[in-house]
Amino acid sequence: MELARRQFLHLVGIAAALPALSRLAWAQGYPTRPVHWIVSFTAGGPNDTVARIIGQYLSEQLGQQFIIENKVGAGGNIGMAAVLSSPPDGYTIGFVAPNNAINATLYDKLPFDFVRDSVPVAGTMLLTNVMVVHPDVPAKTVSEFITYAKANPGKVNMASSGSGTSVHMSGELFKVMTGINLQHVPYRGSAPAMQDLLSNRVQVMFDNLPGSVEHIKAGTLRALGVTASKRAAAIPDVPTIGETVAGYEAVVWYGIVAPKGTPPEIVDTLNKAVNAVLADPKLEARLVQLGGVPMPMTPAQFGKLIAGETEKWAKVVKFSGAKPD
Repeated sequence: MELARRQFLHLVGIAAALPALSRLAWAQGYPTRPVHWIVSFTAGGPNDTVARIIGQYLSEQLGQQFIIENKVGAGGNIGMAAVLSSPPDGYTIGFVAPNNAINATLYDKLPFDFVRDSVPVAGTMLLTNVMVVHPDVPAKTVSEFITYAKANPGKVNMASSGSGTSVHMSGELFKVMTGINLQHVPYRGSAPAMQDLLSNRVQVMFDNLPGSVEHIKAGTLRALGVTASKRAAAIPDVPTIGETVAGYEAVVWYGIVAPKGTPPEIVDTLNKAVNAVLADPKLEARLVQLGGVPMPMTPAQFGKLIAGETEKWAKVVKFSGAKPD
């Protein structure tokens, strides 16, 4: 009888372990087909540019193609909704940035809870936004721009890549801290916003540095200040906005999330692959050239960053009174 009982318990133990063993084997073989990486903004913008660069490295690292899909609209919410409603199997991941943390408060009702419904996978890049104006704007410094804007209330158009993006909220923070009135003009991504800035249909933009750095170097845009607390290596002669507006700071972070329920083994595989490619000197040099630095993190560290940023921007949104356009 005792032998039969031991055999029964042994079989129960094996049965209980099978799902975990199966899941582990599945994860160890991951990925076995292309991975779709959803970017919530237009092709050609800074988010898209960075995703395509890193995606190429990940394709080589993991032996499967990382396909960039642009799903645009609602300040990045359409793309994020597509990510979070996908099967949690590691074959659909999402590009995330401050807009996802901002939107949690900016929008009164969303079909998802970003923090609750996503799984942090990896950080990728830390960078700054940069305040750029069309060369016809008669301001060569942040101080001169504030004076110009105060003399022309509501007549200066501020472009953004969409309501709730870091590009938008960096400008809203600037408005609150300087008391100026800029007319917000949201676009469906940075690329079309940049086109109108270059043609002077809009006059100022707090763009992600990767999207503006070449225009700054070519002289087709004038950089007045960076939003981070330190100057950017890519444009070291451009001061921080905080050097004029005491206490002003807004940093930009990029990373990857997956739908809730994605197996930890797959998250770990992706995280290790991302951190490995971020350590590649060639990729690091490319990111620095774009105005950023690699941001390797564990999933837990990236999750802590997301939670902190969501709390921080909630305060800015409420104080500024910003609403989706």
